[in-house]
Amino acid sequence: MLTATMVVATIPVTDLEKAKHFYGEILGLKQLWENPASVRYRCGEHSELSVFKRPPVETVHTLAHFEVDDISTTVEDLEAKGVDFLDYSEGPLKTTKHVAHLGPALGAWFKDPDGNTLGLRQG
Repeated sequence: MLTATMVVATIPVTDLEKAKHFYGEILGLKQLWENPASVRYRCGEHSELSVFKRPPVETVHTLAHFEVDDISTTVEDLEAKGVDFLDYSEGPLKTTKHVAHLGPALGAWFKDPDGNTLGLRQG
């Protein structure tokens, strides 16, 4: 059986300086440490996120999502900082003002400077 004290989302990036600006300044995550190949951030009380430098890769799914208390306010705040949200109008996922209903939960998605899809979730 696997036991762990924490699971850390790890996201590939091509430019650590751009990533540091996006994750630290735009998203407002607290930087814990960095080395020449990666940067680690605190996300809330019990989560961390790591970005690491590597050549370009293509991902087509959400790599990490942030649990938030008020998704609409968070979307508005991030949009005011220049974050572009993804909107969906076909299939089971439809967004209104960038937010989709996922059963009893709400979700919204955006991309980092490397095109990695990240999400917000409330509920």
